[in-house]
Amino acid sequence: MTRRPPSTSWLFCIPAIALIAGSVLLFKTATAFDLDRLLNTYSRFSNGRVSSFQSWQKLLMDSRALPVADRLARVNQFFNQQTRFEEDQQAWGQSDYWATPMETLAKGAGDCEDFTIAKYFTLLNLDVPVDQLRLIYVKARIGGPASSIQQAHMVLAYYASPDAEPMVLDNLITDIRPASRRPDLQPVFSFNSQGVFAGAAANSGASGSVSRLSRWQDLLQRARSEGFD
Repeated sequence: MTRRPPSTSWLFCIPAIALIAGSVLLFKTATAFDLDRLLNTYSRFSNGRVSSFQSWQKLLMDSRALPVADRLARVNQFFNQQTRFEEDQQAWGQSDYWATPMETLAKGAGDCEDFTIAKYFTLLNLDVPVDQLRLIYVKARIGGPASSIQQAHMVLAYYASPDAEPMVLDNLITDIRPASRRPDLQPVFSFNSQGVFAGAAANSGASGSVSRLSRWQDLLQRARSEGFD
């Protein structure tokens, strides 16, 4: 994926996505999870190191009762601090691999979609409704909105209401900003475990099921098998 650009970047970091026809995968978005299975997945990649998993557990315990803005801020900060940026080839020996949250947590490394996926599942388990979260593919202008250099990138967006401006959680900057303050990012499309959307607007209609995104469908299935029930 993309290398870490300057702190003025917004939303994109990914090669073309393989679109496939297939059965619809309905991912259960309840907040419960199987702690033993999550720890088992984490342990397979962490070489016996449990500190990151314990820190993640503490994040969940300490954040669940907080206002949603504080939950967003804590989750964004946690993964931005706990995870170093690393290309898929270096981290996983593949050109484009979407890691599950436990894989990213155990490795302590990932690229933009790995940051985004980990934040998404963590916020779901902090009782943020799935219809208020979307993963967004963007084109990021490297060096700011006036730059002619673009690259693919991914971010997570939170929508407080169906007509709200999205708040952007990004691994490239520390603070969460409304989309209007990220002119360096041009949204292409968005998705969550309910479907794929033509744009990034909160009221944009679904343009297809998750089965249209092969990597996302596979990721949802692996996340469920690792303990996100």
